[in-house]
Amino acid sequence: MKLTVNSETHDLDVEEDMPLLWVLRDELGHTGVKYGCGIAQCGACTVHIDGQAVRSCQVRAADVWGGVTTIEGLGTPEAPHPVQAAWIEHQVAQCGYCQSGQIMQAAALLAQVADPSDGDIDDALSGNLCRCGTYTRIRAAVKTAAARMQEG
Repeated sequence: MKLTVNSETHDLDVEEDMPLLWVLRDELGHTGVKYGCGIAQCGACTVHIDGQAVRSCQVRAADVWGGVTTIEGLGTPEAPHPVQAAWIEHQVAQCGYCQSGQIMQAAALLAQVADPSDGDIDDALSGNLCRCGTYTRIRAAVKTAAARMQEG
């Protein structure tokens, strides 16, 4: 099967029912996508498929409907995505395990809602769990990223 990840097309020889999470991590080496719960409840495995935030642990490789973007493809160290830059500025990460999923969910939100309210942010990220409890900093970082994205 062919799979486009971070704008690069890959020919893969994997079982059709293999979860996208394991294709990304084990076959393609994108370890920024994390395994958390395996039942789409924690959000650690969040990636974008055609810009939509999805839980990669629950998407079969054969069911991927478009281009996949992982945290590794969202921005670069030289040119981070505004959400990534805001995460650093607000020192959101503590243990960091959930952060790639949080960032991917936040980036998808900001692609749809330019100036999200606290409620919009809470609703969009409610399925992404952070055991360290950095939710206040997450919300602040999303607000900062939204403001910077509006500035251009």
